[in-house]
Amino acid sequence: MGTGVAAALTAGLLAAAPVQAREVVPFNEPGLAGSLVVRTSERRLYLVNWDGTAIRYPVAVGKPGKQWAGQTVIDGKYFQPDWSPPSDVKRDHPHLPNLIRGGTRGNPMGVAAMTLRGGEYAIHGTNKPSSIGTFASYGCIRMYNQDISDLFQRVSVGTQVYVTR
Repeated sequence: MGTGVAAALTAGLLAAAPVQAREVVPFNEPGLAGSLVVRTSERRLYLVNWDGTAIRYPVAVGKPGKQWAGQTVIDGKYFQPDWSPPSDVKRDHPHLPNLIRGGTRGNPMGVAAMTLRGGEYAIHGTNKPSSIGTFASYGCIRMYNQDISDLFQRVSVGTQVYVTR
């Protein structure tokens, strides 16, 4: 393969990658290994490893007035989940159907979702990847579909989740 073709392929691959892709970063907060930490102000989710590092993912978080903080656990994992708009979303967007089937283009849950105990929130993929890195949701944590797929394989039901502002 010629140098020009190789350079064009490399440039094409780099251009297709998300600007803020997941990465391994130092993370030395005692007692959090094995958990997820969402830092709303950073718009980042951290999967804390046992070696003083974490996998950091870019996320979209709650828009003003829809943010929350606290501790919870993953209580369910779903591939290609159906979505029913919560009452506050339906109130703001009455045109939405009562159910959007999983795997369809209009489903805002993306390819997978992990529900959080204690409310109507989830960590999930998205059909709007341009929202990642912003304050866009009604309280859910949105991820690129490739990132929720990666995280989905790494964590289990019962994983602790800490959300901070």
